[in-house]
Amino acid sequence: TSKIKQWRASSSQRDLFDKIDKARQLQRSILPEHEYFFHDYEIYGLTVPSEYVGGDFFDYLEIGGEGDRVGITLGDAASKGVAAAAEAMYISGALRMAMNFEIKITPLMRKLNKLVNKIFKDDKFSSLFYCELSNDSSGLCLFANAGHNPPLFLKRKSNELRLLNPTGPVLGVAPKAHYATESVIFEKGDVLLIYSDGLCDSTNEKEEDFGEERVRELFFKLRKLPPKDMALRLMEKVIKFNAKGTYSDDKTIVVIKKN
Repeated sequence: TSKIKQWRASSSQRDLFDKIDKARQLQRSILPEHEYFFHDYEIYGLTVPSEYVGGDFFDYLEIGGEGDRVGITLGDAASKGVAAAAEAMYISGALRMAMNFEIKITPLMRKLNKLVNKIFKDDKFSSLFYCELSNDSSGLCLFANAGHNPPLFLKRKSNELRLLNPTGPVLGVAPKAHYATESVIFEKGDVLLIYSDGLCDSTNEKEEDFGEERVRELFFKLRKLPPKDMALRLMEKVIKFNAKGTYSDDKTIVVIKKN
């Protein structure tokens, strides 16, 4: 009897690992290639889950079929593991479908918010940053921020740093929430760093947070590098800091630079 119980437990454990592995493969399959080029813009993104699967995601979304606009998004679903990964994949899929209809940003965020509120429980909310670039020579970048930690926009000429603060609450909590659309202007050499709070919240062995201040300092030091090098070096610093830490979360970075 004990051998049968052991076999059943072992079989159940194998099934669980197989399911987790399939979930991880599925999540990887919906993530884009790291590097993306759009007219004068160079973009690089990467994500490092804290478990087998995670609640962070990023994507590059072609809007319509003309190749003149692209959406860049980074989201962070609440909780961890498989539940967070399921929510992240749902939101990512909804965004991809919405790109076919060329919906403006404010109604897009309202629709996403209602969907998340309807499908998931109240505690399964998600933060989301979404921005759109076009091939327009003005360098206009439209964005909405649903309760996400503020991305950092750095002007090359003046070294002025702007925080792209939330323009509405996290997705899924209040079904009638309003989301505003705001904008920045990219000029040559300007950089936008979008990241999840897993960077700031990661701790070291002394239980110190990596913190927003360290992220900003590193971003400024690395500002002249190509997006790929900037993203990889920043992620490397956070992972080293967090190596013996007491808390770790999913970590995601997207860097956009105008050349």
